Amino acid sequence: MSLLRALMGAVRSFRHSPRPAAGFVPDDDVLLDAPDERLAPALVAAALADPEPAAKLLATTRDAGEWEDRDRYVTRFATFAYSRDDWLTHWLSAAPRDPDALLVTAQLAVRRAWESPARAERLRELTPLIRAMAEEAPHDPVPWRLALDHARGAHAGPTVFESLWEQAVRRSPHHYGCHVAALKYLSAQWYGSHRAAFDFAEQAADDAAPDSLVRALPVRAAYDRLRVAPDASVPDARIDRAADRALVLSAVFPTGDPWPAEVRNLLAYVLVERARWEEARAEFGRIGVHATSFPWGAARGAVREDPLRRFLAVRDMARTEPARRTPLRDAGEGRAGRGGPGGH
Repeated sequence: MSLLRALMGAVRSFRHSPRPAAGFVPDDDVLLDAPDERLAPALVAAALADPEPAAKLLATTRDAGEWEDRDRYVTRFATFAYSRDDWLTHWLSAAPRDPDALLVTAQLAVRRAWESPARAERLRELTPLIRAMAEEAPHDPVPWRLALDHARGAHAGPTVFESLWEQAVRRSPHHYGCHVAALKYLSAQWYGSHRAAFDFAEQAADDAAPDSLVRALPVRAAYDRLRVAPDASVPDARIDRAADRALVLSAVFPTGDPWPAEVRNLLAYVLVERARWEEARAEFGRIGVHATSFPWGAARGAVREDPLRRFLAVRDMARTEPARRTPLRDAGEGRAGRGGPGGH
């Protein structure tokens, strides 16, 4: 059995026309990775070395089974702790067995290991910690999402990855973060191919609810395909179908909603690359103030983009140059960069 069939089998066993944007919000109003109304005060408190709001927020998501929010918040707290971890140290000293503090700590440790020149070795050293934490989570898929990310970087084979995947989807069959982790593993950049990634993404999207972010998984596969040389196994029509799916999903949510912001930013990227200007303009209108680091901050070679500058430049392109296609690699030049909080 192929890995793709095994992954999709595990999921199943546990289980529109866009309106043109009236206009864009002003450049100065656009925010990069803006936190939602629950996350923002917890981050402010963390900046003051107070971990209590973060602890309460993550405990709430765990008790309520808000797995998608929980995944986002864990990642954002780990990102914050990457440059300022005094609040996390304080949290751990006060509650050394708190599962939420341990999850943020593990997420932070995996990120630091990923950035090491000895990535695989550093990640393998974390294997006992990651597996123990995941196995102690009877309902929570987020530690298993982290285990999937860890396994990819540690060069785990398909059998190991499949076993982790089965545990993840047993806890939440349509968890977006776990699906993204599996898509990355199946991608051409890692252990699969563009075709395998599309096959997985399309099947997962077919199985998901109409308002699930998993419906946009094919557009994430399309993004990966567009960043490399053309691949005959994935024709342009398949990329356009992925964008069509994501447009239907985006239309489900209100304009300016922060929840689908990353998916909308990703969709806008793909629409511009495909020279679908009217739809790209409409999507930038739906995004509103919510720019996201991914995909605009993706590195090209040794150069990492200023994500907000690139977002604004490509948005200008969609507004002013609908008559011709301009590759995204040419966008983002000549605009003064601006910073923002760390991304999801």
